[in-house]
Amino acid sequence: MAKIMIVDDASFMRSSLKFIAEKYGHTVVGTASDGKEAVDLYKKIQPDIVTLDILMRDLDGISTLKLLLKQDPQAKIIMVTAMGQETKQEEARKIGALGYIRKPFKPEDIVAEIARIYGE
Repeated sequence: MAKIMIVDDASFMRSSLKFIAEKYGHTVVGTASDGKEAVDLYKKIQPDIVTLDILMRDLDGISTLKLLLKQDPQAKIIMVTAMGQETKQEEARKIGALGYIRKPFKPEDIVAEIARIYGE
């Protein structure tokens, strides 16, 4: 099972993703409410997978994605997007995001994407 770090500026989204990941046997090793916190925390916990919200205050998901991949080119990052964010989603893919979870999400979508990226 994967060690996951969840990055989202909405506490409800962090809690929802954490609940779903843990329900399906994964371990959430950390959560961050913004990009700067995510970059600092990533160094300390070295998660297997990061779920990263595209739209966040201060440091957005695209900027955070770039910083995480600069720090660890092998980082496995799943972007969390909303409907209508296809342009940002494509930009994230070109930068190096490996997957996507679209809001509103279903638990099975999250679990399937984690399994696909983690290689379970």
